Amino acid sequence: MNEEKSILRELGSWLLYLLFVVVFSFLIITYVGQRTRVDGQSMETTLHNHDNLIVDKISYRFRDPKRFEIIVFPYQYRENTYYIKRIIGLPGETVQVIDGYVYIDGQQLEEHYGNEPMESPGIAEDPILLGEDEYFVLGDNRNHSSDSRDASVGVLKRENLLGRAWIRIWPLNKFGAIRHE
Repeated sequence: MNEEKSILRELGSWLLYLLFVVVFSFLIITYVGQRTRVDGQSMETTLHNHDNLIVDKISYRFRDPKRFEIIVFPYQYRENTYYIKRIIGLPGETVQVIDGYVYIDGQQLEEHYGNEPMESPGIAEDPILLGEDEYFVLGDNRNHSSDSRDASVGVLKRENLLGRAWIRIWPLNKFGAIRHE
């Protein structure tokens, strides 16, 4: 009889432990960090196809997103599809693409990571005034990126920002914190 109670107690202890691990993992993935994979070349030369990243989902609960941070957000037209882009325009600013270069409130933006001038300004051919919770994002590989210039992506609301790219975990030879310029 005592042996049965001992086995049941041990089994209950293991089930409680497993429940704790599942709940703790759920909380971490939901509120703190999440793994994602780069699919495509839109962020080259900063990030590459098949890079695996950890997304910091907690920072934006305590502070506003900043210009040049690399963020992750869900693509609105395909479930379980996430885009990775760089924040260029901040709330209240006017963004426009003129002759392949980004202008913020009429001043050309100094950038050091883009591969080449943009061939297509898309919807940013005309000035875009961002609302109080809107962001304009671009891929670093501008001529091979679906970003805020594309009407299917458009400007992003803050509530749609999943988080910022934090650490590259694969490939191992490039392991480390993501550099946000």
